[in-house]
Amino acid sequence: MKMICFGDSVTRGITFVRGRFKIIRENYPALLQRFLGDEDEVVNKGVFNDNSDLLVKRLDRDVLDQHPDLVLINIGGNDCNFPWDQVAKLPDSEHIPIVPLDRYLANVSEMIRRISASGAVPVILSLLPLDPARYYQSLMKHYNHSIGHWISMCGGIEHWHGMYNRALKDLCSRTGASLIDVRSAFKKKGNFSELINEDGLHPTAKGYQALAEIVLSCIPDLKKTVQQMHTV
Repeated sequence: MKMICFGDSVTRGITFVRGRFKIIRENYPALLQRFLGDEDEVVNKGVFNDNSDLLVKRLDRDVLDQHPDLVLINIGGNDCNFPWDQVAKLPDSEHIPIVPLDRYLANVSEMIRRISASGAVPVILSLLPLDPARYYQSLMKHYNHSIGHWISMCGGIEHWHGMYNRALKDLCSRTGASLIDVRSAFKKKGNFSELINEDGLHPTAKGYQALAEIVLSCIPDLKKTVQQMHTV
């Protein structure tokens, strides 16, 4: 079975160590391939800093043209984030997320529809949890403290992150799309300081291991779904 892991930096395998981003070889698609062995093919189509707008634009090239059986979609963390440089410049103004919620849901719906129409099974991964305290500390190092007041007024990134995740889960419930609730499972895997890096967003090596294990546990049922689709 051929499966494509489609998403942003978490799919690509970005980690954050000593103030710098780097790609970790033991990312979740690579670990998934190791766990599954040669019987299955796992293709990593994650791109750093992508959002759902950008995934829709490259859906044909990176997914549909590859003729996969299964597509694991992990997107949303960058959609619900804010243009912090603009917030820092205009802390008293109103700002909206990089991809507003309604457009984010429309994008995910389009990917589900087009992947299903191609004969593949789309699988949505919920947003990974973040560590808001360490994320804010990371932001403060890059931007002035004026964003702190704005953050407190808009409800904080955790508020927006949770809102997008709940809306995503509701979308899957309404459409019948397969969902892996990695957010809930990830929280049970251990201490955030061991699973999430100092930027508060990207997994550590142990975090990627945990993510791969969570996805792997769902693969047998997903394979059955693929087989059922092919026999219809």
